Amino acid sequence: MPEHVEVRLADDVRLHVEASGPVDAEVTAVLLHGWTLDGRSWHRQLAELRERFGDRVRVVTYDARGHGRSGCMALRTATLAQLGDDLAAVLDAVAPAGPVVLVGHSMGGMTIMEYAHRHPGHFAARAAGLVFVSTTAEGHTHTVYGLSPRIARLIRLAETTGAGVLARCGAWRPPRALLRALRPSIRWMLFGDRCDPTDIRLVTSAVARATLRSIGGFRASIGAQHRLDTLAALAHLPAAALVGDRDRLTPPPCAESIAAALPATELTVCPGAGHMLMMERPAQVNAALTGVLDRVLAGAREASARP
Repeated sequence: MPEHVEVRLADDVRLHVEASGPVDAEVTAVLLHGWTLDGRSWHRQLAELRERFGDRVRVVTYDARGHGRSGCMALRTATLAQLGDDLAAVLDAVAPAGPVVLVGHSMGGMTIMEYAHRHPGHFAARAAGLVFVSTTAEGHTHTVYGLSPRIARLIRLAETTGAGVLARCGAWRPPRALLRALRPSIRWMLFGDRCDPTDIRLVTSAVARATLRSIGGFRASIGAQHRLDTLAALAHLPAAALVGDRDRLTPPPCAESIAAALPATELTVCPGAGHMLMMERPAQVNAALTGVLDRVLAGAREASARP
């Protein structure tokens, strides 16, 4: 069973963290969820990692501020920059030593980039591998929702306006009845050709636990971030990037630009899949993640064998 830890941040926000495996494991894998989701979105990866690596890998997930079982926050801290700071604090609290593989979905991937940008020394000392799942380093540059650019601009304008309203609603959460009514729209936006009913229920449950402040507040920061230059400095790390060719939020050009900035990155494009690759294509995500972990574990063994 995973251990449950509460990490209290400098601004008194409390993060719900779950960890399994020994603190002195050879490598720690930290899995960061996407916007409006929570740590449960990685459930298929958690099972695979425990079965494949046992006590060799410590696995950490946590709910970002304003999401899941973590506390709400001041609106001014609903930014990717703050999430990068939070990641550094979580590492210090629950994985204070040893190499770390960082795995990010959507906003989680952007959090990793922000951590690397804002804490380069800390990142260099800890990060040993990277996995980017359905994410971008270019804000909303490539996001057209699978529609014409003109319609996409109208949707973005409406979305941005609505986000500003939601951001001022504090710790309130979306009514579950409303989310049930919106389930077909959520399914269209987040999933590709196929969707397991249990997955859409889990996603809807996660959105229901996100505060309206986090749903609205992070939108501006997510749309504006540009971190390709930051990624270019990380080309020495084992890395993988995955995207679905039906992803309406972070389409293939997003992953392609990440792979171009990190030339050694293994790029996987999943036909028929949307934005929720951890659920839609768990085998491919698990293969990429275990591949990076195998390389990091091999490197750690080589380092320990040197005189």
